[in-house]
Amino acid sequence: MCSAYWNNSRNKEITVIRVELPALIERLNEICRQGMESSAALCISRQGAEITPAHLLFKLLETPFTDVRQILESTGIDHHTLQPVVGDSLNGETQSAEPYPSFSPLLIELLQDAWLIASTELGHTDLRSGAIMLALLMNADRYLMPQVSQRLKDINREQLRRQFDSMTRGSVEQPRAEDAPSAANQAQVDMDPLKRYATDFTKLARDKKLDPVVCRDTDIDQMIDILCRRRKNNPIVVGDAGVGKSAVVEGLALRIVNGDVPERLTGVELWTLDMGALQAGASVKGEFEKRLKGVIEAVKSSATPIILFIDEAHTLIGAGNSEGGSDAANLLKPALARGELRTIAATTWREYKKYFEKDPALSRRFQPVALDEPTPAQAVHILRGLRTVYEKAHRVLIADSALKAAADMSARYLAGRQLPDKAIDVLDTACARVSLNLSTPPRRLSHVRSELHQLGMEQELMTREQTLGQAIDHQRESELVERLETLRKEAEELEQRWNDQRELVARLVDIREQLLSEDTAETEANAEANEATPETDEERPDLKSEAAAIEQELEELQADEPLVHARVDARQVAEVIADWTGIPVNRMTADELEKITRLPEYLQSHIKGQDTAIGALHQHLLTARADLRRPGRPMGAFLLAGPSGVGKTETVVQLAELLYGGRQFLTTVNMSEYQ
Repeated sequence: MCSAYWNNSRNKEITVIRVELPALIERLNEICRQGMESSAALCISRQGAEITPAHLLFKLLETPFTDVRQILESTGIDHHTLQPVVGDSLNGETQSAEPYPSFSPLLIELLQDAWLIASTELGHTDLRSGAIMLALLMNADRYLMPQVSQRLKDINREQLRRQFDSMTRGSVEQPRAEDAPSAANQAQVDMDPLKRYATDFTKLARDKKLDPVVCRDTDIDQMIDILCRRRKNNPIVVGDAGVGKSAVVEGLALRIVNGDVPERLTGVELWTLDMGALQAGASVKGEFEKRLKGVIEAVKSSATPIILFIDEAHTLIGAGNSEGGSDAANLLKPALARGELRTIAATTWREYKKYFEKDPALSRRFQPVALDEPTPAQAVHILRGLRTVYEKAHRVLIADSALKAAADMSARYLAGRQLPDKAIDVLDTACARVSLNLSTPPRRLSHVRSELHQLGMEQELMTREQTLGQAIDHQRESELVERLETLRKEAEELEQRWNDQRELVARLVDIREQLLSEDTAETEANAEANEATPETDEERPDLKSEAAAIEQELEELQADEPLVHARVDARQVAEVIADWTGIPVNRMTADELEKITRLPEYLQSHIKGQDTAIGALHQHLLTARADLRRPGRPMGAFLLAGPSGVGKTETVVQLAELLYGGRQFLTTVNMSEYQ
């Protein structure tokens, strides 16, 4: 094979493989990488125009205990006599005044040929100097000057190819035993690409590493119906980013582990394909398709039925093919059509229309499962399912009001994102803030300290100028002294209050954890013995009374300005959204019915002389708030008519300010721009 390849490539009739130079450089081992750097330095010192194979060979001959030196030693060639000959061959090279020479086309071809030999014939995972030497020998007249190639003619190329390991024995480039897997292990790795390029969701579910999935039973049931088909049993979950496409698949894995699936899916394993690992390092043409084909064959030949989950499935279209074709998708089509490969794909509506609908053969093999954004009420149920996970992660207590606020406020005030993703992010941030306040200073204390530092630097500068005899602003100096004294007292007071509140909250958290752990232990004991231990019954009232006393003391200590929070509630959620959007917290936490009730008073204070129109708006919005309208319809559709300047636009702006938190939530279409 190798000889045929070189004979053809010598005549430039065909090109079997072409690898980009950056990919080749990544494949070089440490010896070859240093050799390339040294050869570049040699070329620069000789003012050469290009780095050639001779430069690289000259530097490889200098390095002891390499593949090249071991090959020469095994064939009886003295490298001390060969290196001067290689150096003399460089005397006729083209000179250049450029400071940075380029890699010659011959050197790039040599590295490509060496990588072909190393990867296909020698089974190496990196490019060693021995493979480069073998590529040189296979076409020495092309890569080297005649006087050098004549010195290397005694090396038997075929013998070197067959006995490469024995002829390079003792080389520092030989892989170490702990780095190189045994032949059996390597064969097992090669035969089991699933472990290299996929993750077992069912194993994660058994190990309790997947979050619970709530409010997606209908979508999971639809996926199960499709998976139980005989042919074309491949659902594709389509939905906007953040609606929970991956979570639905995790919910299916949890069902499989719990046995809550039809008999045909009992014992099935659900693996998710890691597209990043599949594409990493697959710059050689055909390498990506080879890996994907190995995964497909491993799934088809597995003794245990496997369902393959491909997240971001649109990345398969054209993946691995530099020309932009769909080689990877074409590998999947036959197996998908025959039902040999059961696959769950996931993508967004935009990518589905862009890639899948344009390929009828591919779209017919997938059955879409539309995943809509959950309602705020459903998002609350989802957050309740995740509450325990976040309480354990942050060691905080989450109130139910925080869950409702996270769902409702994120749905109303965070545009451009979908539930439940944005609600989960808001809740996670609020939990992190409450947890961090137990160990880091509150923001107000940090701001006071920052202002102290800034004013202190200003005072030092004024003192230095006064020492140097410069004129200073004495009024500003006295203001600084007074302000610094005030800030120091405020910082001391805040720090003392923070420490006191933090101590109480820490005690309260410990008691709550103890109560919850005892409750769990009591539940398990009752399940086994159907009776509670008297010690628990005696200790529980004491802990509860102590917790109540601490809460009362903390409430008195905090007054109207809590620095540390004992739990995550709606207030913390509102503060997170306020920081993200700039909407005042008071507007978000105010009751919606109260807003609409005082709507006339608010609008009449800004819009004068339009009491009739404001009254009509108020009446319609009250009706909409009472849900006396058909579901799915907007709160109202109003046409404000009147001469210019009477307040039509301002009325709409003030409505957006009061009901939705700001004019940034107002979409304006100026029809005069379309005339």
